[in-house]
Amino acid sequence: MPKCKTNCIERPLSLAFEKLGRVIGSHPCAFLLASCVTAALGTGFIFLSKLEANNIEDQFTPVNGPAKLEREIVRKHLPQSEEFSLLRLLSEGTYASLIITDVNRTNILTDKAFKDIIDLDRKVKNINVTFEKLCARRKGKCMSNPILDVLNYNSSEINSISIKYPMHDGTFMGTSLGGVDLKAKSPDITTAKAVRLFYFLNEKTKKANSEWLDGFLEFFSNYSKNTSSLQVSYLTSESRQEELEATLDSVIPLFSITYCLAISIAVFFCLRLDCVRTKVWIAVAGVLSAGMAVLVSFGLLLLCGTPFSMTVATVPFLILGIGVDDMFIMIACWQKTRVDIEVEERLAETYKEGAVSITITTLTDVLSFYIGLSTPFRSVQSFCLYASTAILFCYVFNITFFGACLALNGRREKGNKHWLTCMEVPKATGDNATGNICCVGGAYNENTGTDLETPMDLFFKKQYGPFLTKTWVKVFVCVIYSGYLAVSIYGCFQLQEGLDLKNLAADGSYVSIYYDDEDTFFSNYGPNIMLVMTDERFQYWNSSDRDHLDKCLKDFMNLSEASTDSEIAQISWLHAYKQYGKEVGLNLNNEIMFKRNLTDFMLSQYGSFYDFDQDVNFTNNQILASRMFIQTVNISTAVKEKNMLRAFRETAENCEKLPTPINLTVYHPMFIYFDQYAVIVSTTIQNVIVTTCAMLLIALLLIPNPICSAWVTFAIASVFVGVAGFMALWGVSLDSISMIILIICIGFSVDFSAHISYAFVSSKECSANDKAIDAIYNLGYPVIQGAVSTIAGVIALAAAESYIFRTFFKIMFLVILIGAVHGIAFIPVFLTFFGTCGKTSHHKHGKHKLSPDQSETGDRYDQKVATVTNQNVFSQTKTECIPQNNVRYYCAIDCRTGMRVLIALENGALSIDPDCY
Repeated sequence: MPKCKTNCIERPLSLAFEKLGRVIGSHPCAFLLASCVTAALGTGFIFLSKLEANNIEDQFTPVNGPAKLEREIVRKHLPQSEEFSLLRLLSEGTYASLIITDVNRTNILTDKAFKDIIDLDRKVKNINVTFEKLCARRKGKCMSNPILDVLNYNSSEINSISIKYPMHDGTFMGTSLGGVDLKAKSPDITTAKAVRLFYFLNEKTKKANSEWLDGFLEFFSNYSKNTSSLQVSYLTSESRQEELEATLDSVIPLFSITYCLAISIAVFFCLRLDCVRTKVWIAVAGVLSAGMAVLVSFGLLLLCGTPFSMTVATVPFLILGIGVDDMFIMIACWQKTRVDIEVEERLAETYKEGAVSITITTLTDVLSFYIGLSTPFRSVQSFCLYASTAILFCYVFNITFFGACLALNGRREKGNKHWLTCMEVPKATGDNATGNICCVGGAYNENTGTDLETPMDLFFKKQYGPFLTKTWVKVFVCVIYSGYLAVSIYGCFQLQEGLDLKNLAADGSYVSIYYDDEDTFFSNYGPNIMLVMTDERFQYWNSSDRDHLDKCLKDFMNLSEASTDSEIAQISWLHAYKQYGKEVGLNLNNEIMFKRNLTDFMLSQYGSFYDFDQDVNFTNNQILASRMFIQTVNISTAVKEKNMLRAFRETAENCEKLPTPINLTVYHPMFIYFDQYAVIVSTTIQNVIVTTCAMLLIALLLIPNPICSAWVTFAIASVFVGVAGFMALWGVSLDSISMIILIICIGFSVDFSAHISYAFVSSKECSANDKAIDAIYNLGYPVIQGAVSTIAGVIALAAAESYIFRTFFKIMFLVILIGAVHGIAFIPVFLTFFGTCGKTSHHKHGKHKLSPDQSETGDRYDQKVATVTNQNVFSQTKTECIPQNNVRYYCAIDCRTGMRVLIALENGALSIDPDCY
């Protein structure tokens, strides 16, 4: 068989860890002291309040999103005027808003309802500082609400005025009235279910504005939502931000619950009835090690001035799971060492296997997070930086602090001392091993010299492993996997994109209620999109150029997202100017005439009514820029928002290809948030591909078997597809929050499969099936322990009232569950399909007689091998493997040389093959 081991890095790394384990085992107190000194970095938490970065636009929208550039273009060419115009705001503005319905949510257009609405409007305007002093103004007057202007603030007018929809006497009513029913073939309203009122403030009076908005929220938090005639939902421009920050405070108590739960689970898994062999303090040390990693890593980054996004609040839950998982791997390796050798040697053997295994998973986890730093979302970048640094420190503390605790515990065990009192107790023997579990301890397997196997270890060794390697079971596992893959792929096609802004608030908050009402009553009309022309060379007076512009505008109006109602579909100063020219007899095809009368048009009653003076940058007799608007409709879902954004930008690009190129910038303040749709999928796919390739490289370097490395990489793709598919079926969208956790998925999907694969490759068994059983026996239970402890680390988040933290739980649950199933079911089966490199040779070389007895066969032979093994000549002798030509082969390790050998029985003679590999 060809030799295909690739352990040029794994082998020296294993030897280095062996030496490190020996050093830590000799000087555990020094490493404990160093760890405690390092914990002083936790003082960086004093800067936490100053470094909190929770601005929604800054953290949850793409850093260099196109809309931010578009906003700067508009701001440069058409700066916001002192005269307030909602249509022309470059941001959402500073405002408060109400959505009002009657109790039965039927018809709000009644005299009684509007009496209460007008009275409520008066109360709002008298909150704290009078609204009149702070309001945004147009032509010297506070911006008012169109529906109240139509009624002249007289409720009885509702019975005499026929309100038209969506335009009433030149005023757009689409944002003021919702749930509207019209007369047949008429714009006249018969009923409306909701009224929306806005109160815009002058953005220059920021401090006073904040006080007024706080008073507004306080007023409506105490306002009965079920008065005799009205139900009210409310919102301010600061509400989303305030609610987002409030969710961070709500999750802090959950961490203490999680920490206690993690300690309890760790202690439970490490508990033994033997008062010497039980590892209660080791379990506590493992959880403490993870806590120290969070403390030190966060403190260090805060000392360095790294912004702390609210998404980072999920990192401690994650690190707790990782730390406890690594702890179980180290304990599993420790329990496979002989109890009668020195502690230094036990720890060296533990590090030789366990430290390499957790090094592989740490490298993959950290690498996946560092690659996540390339994402264009600052919330993701902040999370990845804090998480990767915390994982590194978690690894360091596992190697140093936890290793030192393991060594001290080993000294206690070697002295046969009680776990609680540290007093020496009588050694357990065959007669008293179970007689008094409180006062007798130290039992171990006298055949192997290791800790007694737990019932779960025996289950994986005797029951589960052999069962999994049966041929029919392998076929069944493949069928189950095919079904899993089919459902996952189906779910991927159901995946929705985008972060709904209401999800940044806590469940049931007034913000969520307002957005629900908005979706219910005001989804007919979407944003009014700016089309900004910034080409100074465009000749507005040239009929040919205007025809090309009309062609461009027609393309926009033909979009399915654009309104077909000619009265509201388009607002264009140029079309209005042409109409004005016809009425007053102007030749607007003449440049001089066009420019000379432009200012008069802007100041005319028609131009002033529509604020067209804000739509043209007419400076030094040059039109430097101009602006038009297209009204959108039915933009009620994230998918429609994405399609609308893409359609408008593509149409703008097509306008540049006309005979007269039209250089257009499309913009609306909500585009800042819609930009996530343009990058979320491509960024996620890019991260997955790059990270998977990096994982393959790490696996090839550290797992000494190319085929097993390929299976680990396959597991990444398989788990990722499963998580993406099932999260879609669980109602989770692909947004900046879930993308963070999908990055985690890439790293975590390696963990369980890498542990099993490394154990498979490291197994000293001969056949692939036996290697799989051995790997499951050694790490099956630790994988289960790690999975349960990690889920316990995040399960408290399931009770969080925040979409962000609840989403984190859902995806982490899927990652761990699917990853664990791959680790203990799919991957062990798949690893057996192609055999294993380094299979025992069938050729016999020089034979070394172990016994002069040439006639031992059958059971006598097995007894002979067992006897020699117990005399420490050979260890780890297993069952028969690879029978060939009546020769019986057994795998073993020569304890005198440490070399793997093949024991063979041929013609009654015991012999060894020194070239087992």
